[in-house]
Amino acid sequence: MTVAAFRPYPEPVEVARVTATAGELLEVLWGRASTAPASASQMRVLLTLEHQDGINLRTLSDALASTPPSTSRLCDRLVAAGLVERVVSAADRREVRLHLSTRGRAFLDDLRARREQEVQAVLALMPAAKRTALLEGLDAFCRAAALQMHDNAQQPDERTA
Repeated sequence: MTVAAFRPYPEPVEVARVTATAGELLEVLWGRASTAPASASQMRVLLTLEHQDGINLRTLSDALASTPPSTSRLCDRLVAAGLVERVVSAADRREVRLHLSTRGRAFLDDLRARREQEVQAVLALMPAAKRTALLEGLDAFCRAAALQMHDNAQQPDERTA
């Protein structure tokens, strides 16, 4: 894809279009790097557990915007593959906590390393100044996204209100 010349201060809609295209290209690159034994939905579970270790099934279901039975089935497959562990809560024996297993963590580490190699090969084709600009822009994007996600988490869920 060729990116058209942009105004000095492009509108968010213009940047969003190019960002979406970049995201799609990343998916293709990452797909080449993947030997994933996990579906896209299962990957979401693994990534969520990596960032929220020890959550219960209800919290995971909410994070995935899924139903507990569907989430439970996803976890069943991940437990069978040795990527996730279920542990009875010390505080309440009726509650089960979900954790990435050692194998699950190793799987994510390996996947990230292969993905980074694919991206590095593309970045090596870019001029150094453009890589610097990309890094600055992505840093600002990550900060804004984290802020928005934090703000959204602080607001009450309108679906249950």
